[in-house]
Amino acid sequence: MPRCKKHRCCRMLEAEKVFKPRSTPLAELAVAEILLDEFEAVRLCDHDQLSQIAAAARMGVSRGTVQRLLETGRFKIADALLHDKAIHIHRR
Repeated sequence: MPRCKKHRCCRMLEAEKVFKPRSTPLAELAVAEILLDEFEAVRLCDHDQLSQIAAAARMGVSRGTVQRLLETGRFKIADALLHDKAIHIHRR
C-alpha cells in the first residue's frame, strides 16, 4: 500500500497557465501537462538558482523528491519546446 502524498509548499498560481507557439491554434496542438510542484522545483532550482537541498527545504520535501520533480518537469518543458506542444501548468 503506497504512502499518503506529502504536502508540497508551492507558490500560489492565480489561474491555470498555458504557453503555446504563436502561429498555431491551441486546438491543433498536443499539450504537455506540467504539475505545479514540477514547475515550482524548476523555478526554484533554475530561475532562483537554489541548490536541490535548499529547494527541498523550501518545498518541505526530500532532496530526492526535488530531483525527481526536476527530471520530469525539465523533460516535459524540453519536449514541448522541441515538438511544438503547448505547455499547460495547472494545480491538481
